[in-house]
Amino acid sequence: MKRHFSQTGLQTVGSNGCFVSVILLACVALALCGCRTPTKHREKADEVAYNIIEKKQQEAVGKTEPFSIERPSDTLRRRLIEEQGLPISSEASLGTDKLKPVAHWPEESYPPDGSSPDANIPVEPNRPLKLSLIDALQIGARNNPDYQSRKEDVFRAALDLDMAENTFRNIFTAGTDSTIQTDTTGQDPVTTLDNSGSAGVSRKFKNGLTVSSAIAVDLLQLLTQGGASTLGLNVDTSVSLPLLRGAGRHIVMEPLTQAERNVIYRLWDFERYKRTFAVSVAQQYYGVLGDMDSLKNARENYGSAIRSARWSRRQGDAGRISEIQVDQAVTSELSARSNWIRAEEQLKRSLDSFKTSILGLPTDALIELDPNDMVQLRQRAEEYVKMMKEASRSGTAAEVPPADANAVLVPPNKEEAGPYEIDEEVAVKLAIENRLDLWAANGAVYDAQRQVVVRADALRAGLNLGGSARFVDNDTDGALSFDGGTYSALLSLDLPIERTRERNDYRKSLIDLERATRSVQDLEDQIKLAIRNELRTLLESREGLKIQAQSVVVAEKRVESARLFLEAGRVQIRDLLDALDALLRARNQLTGAVVSYRTAELQIQRDLDLLTITKEGLWQEFSPGELKNGI
Repeated sequence: MKRHFSQTGLQTVGSNGCFVSVILLACVALALCGCRTPTKHREKADEVAYNIIEKKQQEAVGKTEPFSIERPSDTLRRRLIEEQGLPISSEASLGTDKLKPVAHWPEESYPPDGSSPDANIPVEPNRPLKLSLIDALQIGARNNPDYQSRKEDVFRAALDLDMAENTFRNIFTAGTDSTIQTDTTGQDPVTTLDNSGSAGVSRKFKNGLTVSSAIAVDLLQLLTQGGASTLGLNVDTSVSLPLLRGAGRHIVMEPLTQAERNVIYRLWDFERYKRTFAVSVAQQYYGVLGDMDSLKNARENYGSAIRSARWSRRQGDAGRISEIQVDQAVTSELSARSNWIRAEEQLKRSLDSFKTSILGLPTDALIELDPNDMVQLRQRAEEYVKMMKEASRSGTAAEVPPADANAVLVPPNKEEAGPYEIDEEVAVKLAIENRLDLWAANGAVYDAQRQVVVRADALRAGLNLGGSARFVDNDTDGALSFDGGTYSALLSLDLPIERTRERNDYRKSLIDLERATRSVQDLEDQIKLAIRNELRTLLESREGLKIQAQSVVVAEKRVESARLFLEAGRVQIRDLLDALDALLRARNQLTGAVVSYRTAELQIQRDLDLLTITKEGLWQEFSPGELKNGI
């Protein structure tokens, strides 16, 4: 429709009253609904995603807990950088909120402000931050970049599910087109204006039926009725329904089904990751404490070597021992110094690695670990040492069998087994029942089966039933009437003549099913192997703990005897030095055995998927006795 401008302006005539107002209000409402700010869109996306996650948490793990991907501005990482004056390359090292805005940045309020629980941790300039194991577990969960990425993976899956659900919602559209032209070829310039608007709605149903309807409006004619008898309205409605290929709820809803399952998989993966991460924190934490203990032993050994070298020098100057023995003592002192320096640097390396790879904190941040967390482990070691000393005293009084008597090998027994050295069959059964990654692997088999069905469906002929109806305001009184219209029906058939792509896709889907099945079998075997090996590690670590405790007792006796015999002139300085080296090794190996046994306890709980992780990142260990009684 076209209208002409005269020198006095646009010519208008009467309007169509109420109907015109309704149409205009509808267009305005559609326009306003589509004018949300980026902030409102982000907040709506967050609301939808978090609601999905909360719902799927209950379905996936039987509980709900707070979930957020927003990182607060006052992270411990930033506070350490700012308070300790650590060098950075750019504002990105401090966080997104510190970045300089680029041109046309859509949100002034992004990222939103938030306070971190780490704000309660005191950070002082030029003073190291002291962390316990509990602190490390919580800080790691809040600052580790991989931990954050796993949470974002869950959030992304929730957004994908929302997009899949959107396919089956009412989809509204609205818009306008305006064109103005001026013709100056004649005596009087003529300006014409085309102004049209449209609004529509479409929906796809879960049985495959697609319905769409649209209204096209000539806005200028609708507003002015400039001498014409019609409103400039067109209404088009169409429907489409697949009858063969693509028909059926199982085919139509497959993308939605897969999107829902993907959220479950991401939640399972995140729960499994939390357990793995917590054990990694403890493992490296204890590893650093073990290096601290090794440094302590190396320092004490270095001090003993210095004293031995001084004593040897005095004895050599007095002519009581040879110069060769003096040189041996000096060599031992130098070796002890080298071991001390090596232990100190190893501690620094392991601490730096722990800060960066586990806690997500700057490598150069001043941090210390609380040595009190080793107290409980040392107590266990001291109990074994005390037990070995008592056994040694009683063994001394006992009669020793003849040297040529048959040696009786006593295998390890279960009498002194720890609480997590459970029966192998029970442990494997628990793992098979509880491993979340195995649940996901079996779910992938079901997904692959559905894909075979979908790919097979694509091989069929296509038969679609369609229809449309169009109404135009042809009434001479200017009122829209639906008494007459144009109707059409369509039945389209696509014969399955060329199906090379579909054929190959179908064959690939069967291969994918075989692969998914093999993945379950392989994972089952890996789980069984891991559980069996971890039970063996527990037994080996426990026996190793006893052996190393006995080695410490023997090494201490050997050092004491060597000192006495050296003072009596019955042995050489080399005997004492060898005894001191043996004591150092025995103490270090005892610490390693204690740490190994404790980490093995955590690892088997992790691989049974029975180590519960709270929302703060802390763990809750399970009771093996209760589980065994329930099987």
